[in-house]
Amino acid sequence: MYATPFPLAQSTADLRSDEQSLLAHIHAICDRVDWAEPHIHAFLPEPHRRARLVEEAVDLIGRYPDPENRPPLFGALVGVKDIFRVDGFYTQAGSELPKELFEGDEAAVVTRLRDAGALIAGKTVTTEFAYFQPGPTRNPHNVNHTPGGSSSGSAAGVAAGFFPLALGTQTIGSVIRPAAFCGIVGFKPSYDRIPTDGLLFFSKSLDHVGLFTQDLSGMVLAASLLCDGWDAGVTVPDRGPVLAVPEGPYLAKAWPEGLDSFWERVSKLEKAGAQIVTVPFFEEFDELDEQHRRMMAAEAAQVHAEWYAKYEHLYSEHMQEIMWTAGTVDAAELAQAQAARFSLRGQMAEALGAAGADLWVAPPAQGAAPEGIHATGNPVMNLPWTNAGVPALNLPVERTRGGLPMGLQLVGRFGEDEQVLAWAGKVEGMLE
Repeated sequence: MYATPFPLAQSTADLRSDEQSLLAHIHAICDRVDWAEPHIHAFLPEPHRRARLVEEAVDLIGRYPDPENRPPLFGALVGVKDIFRVDGFYTQAGSELPKELFEGDEAAVVTRLRDAGALIAGKTVTTEFAYFQPGPTRNPHNVNHTPGGSSSGSAAGVAAGFFPLALGTQTIGSVIRPAAFCGIVGFKPSYDRIPTDGLLFFSKSLDHVGLFTQDLSGMVLAASLLCDGWDAGVTVPDRGPVLAVPEGPYLAKAWPEGLDSFWERVSKLEKAGAQIVTVPFFEEFDELDEQHRRMMAAEAAQVHAEWYAKYEHLYSEHMQEIMWTAGTVDAAELAQAQAARFSLRGQMAEALGAAGADLWVAPPAQGAAPEGIHATGNPVMNLPWTNAGVPALNLPVERTRGGLPMGLQLVGRFGEDEQVLAWAGKVEGMLE
């Protein structure tokens, strides 16, 4: 309904070369925001957004008058989830707590974006503390449906054409799931591949900085600039990918429509030259699910201990439940759960190796975006990959009869982020 094309790679190329006037671009996007934002609610309110962006654009042009010397993200607008500190903006983290509590130095990833020539379009809506209490954001494909969470505003804003790149975070499924629901590319790199300085943590062992774009080439561009130690020379073999399907209790968590879409895409890939291998995995998935969520609760309680003691009445019921759960997790259980992440990471790599597979392939969500905005959907299809800290990507692949997007989740070995994006390019071509 409100979704519109806005590919990062092409738009930045046009801005760098002056094929597109930056000031005209800013005004066109602000016009679009004025029209669609009252229906989408992706941004935190900013009364003078247009004037600020015009002033920043004029300054950027003055610093880089020669197109030949412009940085790679010259003039690119970026949405920033409201749990990152950004100079010139307050941080509220989707909460009712005093914003002064969250003041501090600008997030390192935001500074990297500015250094690459990006302009901050604004802060985007997040669920309370990047957990489950929804904000007002709606899905641009159908405003009666959730965009997913907790990076709701970032995903919806990219899909709506408010900005071609956005920052999000994932503690369970808050990048891949909203990307799937909103029909865009979402990438959760390996744990700590993008620096987390200046991020308001929910769970230090689980929080990942993630990215949203509409185009895969744009995601490669963004990842190459924001991920530490990016190797642009990484290539993949000149053949179809070998994809491992994790059969068992995990896969059974998807809804029938999600499984139908998944197997249709897998079948199409196989016909196009991919090799599909089924690998029994996550046999004790429910135990992993519980372990992840209890570890997350315990670490969240550590972050919020002082604030909660003073402002308990300002926390939602969802966050109060987290704090209660944390009280049932002792130090030994927490340490065991933290260590188990590395064991799972190794098991995933061993299983891929034994199967001769390049990537895992799985549904990115249980199905299409649920109706209503009272909840953001279950992140269960993303949980094990986040727990292990391995790179995961949502590739938009189709629409339901009702026009809602569906995606495909590709997952690689820890540290092989470049390979995941390279293979994703082949997979995307095979699905066209």
